[in-house]
Amino acid sequence: MKKVLALLMAVVMALAFAACAAKPAEEAESTPAAAPENPVIRLSTTTSVNDSGLLPYLLPTFEKETGYKVEVQSAGTGAALQKAMDGNADVVLVHAKASEEEFLAGGYGVERLPFMYNYFVIVGPKDDPAGIKGSKDAAEAFAKIKDSKSKFISRGDESGTHKAELKIWGEGKEPKAETDKWYISAGQGMGACLTMASEQQAYCLTDKATFLSMKDELNLDIALEESEDMKNTYSLIAVNPEKIEGVNSDGAKAFIDWMLGDEASALIAKYGEKEYGVALFKLLDENK
Repeated sequence: MKKVLALLMAVVMALAFAACAAKPAEEAESTPAAAPENPVIRLSTTTSVNDSGLLPYLLPTFEKETGYKVEVQSAGTGAALQKAMDGNADVVLVHAKASEEEFLAGGYGVERLPFMYNYFVIVGPKDDPAGIKGSKDAAEAFAKIKDSKSKFISRGDESGTHKAELKIWGEGKEPKAETDKWYISAGQGMGACLTMASEQQAYCLTDKATFLSMKDELNLDIALEESEDMKNTYSLIAVNPEKIEGVNSDGAKAFIDWMLGDEASALIAKYGEKEYGVALFKLLDENK
């Protein structure tokens, strides 16, 4: 009997010890990281990664695990890069390769790191008055819109989306709002342009993520998607501290490392599946 009691006591003590040992690990997992010495990261980014909900989805996890606080400023790519050039950002997340390369050439950025992509889509009235459905690519669809003089809403704001639109029209071939009355240069963000397109029953080039996040509010359909000339690549660039004073380089590095890491990659790869039935962003296999 004494042996049985001793054995039972040993088991109870072992279980108690295991529980005590496990408790600090559980607490460590649920306890936010301590704030770094310079805890604020200023992120200047394009509207699509913010308006689509991607950043609000990712940032709470990053902030909890690292102790950093990310201040997000979202605008078109041109304006986002200008904020960094003016000394108001530590890191940028944008999607206009030519503008990014100019930013680097000016010494404002450390390195361009492409890491994910999605596709622009052309949305328009459900009856498709220009007949662009079935076009082989965006250039052919744009030509049909121009020939039919169907209304088209352009961002007109030097954003990555606007620059992609101009590239599709072709250099020197883009319509002019002053003379082509069907072509409306809004000078607005993506959400505002989609609302205008819906109200005026016009076509519009948009990133798919923002359209899907607003779809229920719009009287528009996707008329053309996933042609090669509508691929939309996003890049991270740390601001160069040797060019701009006051840059939080440690914070920028921490953010970029996390965004390129396995955890963020897994979160990005599944974002949108639950809400829209499809992932809104895809990861690049390699830098391009």
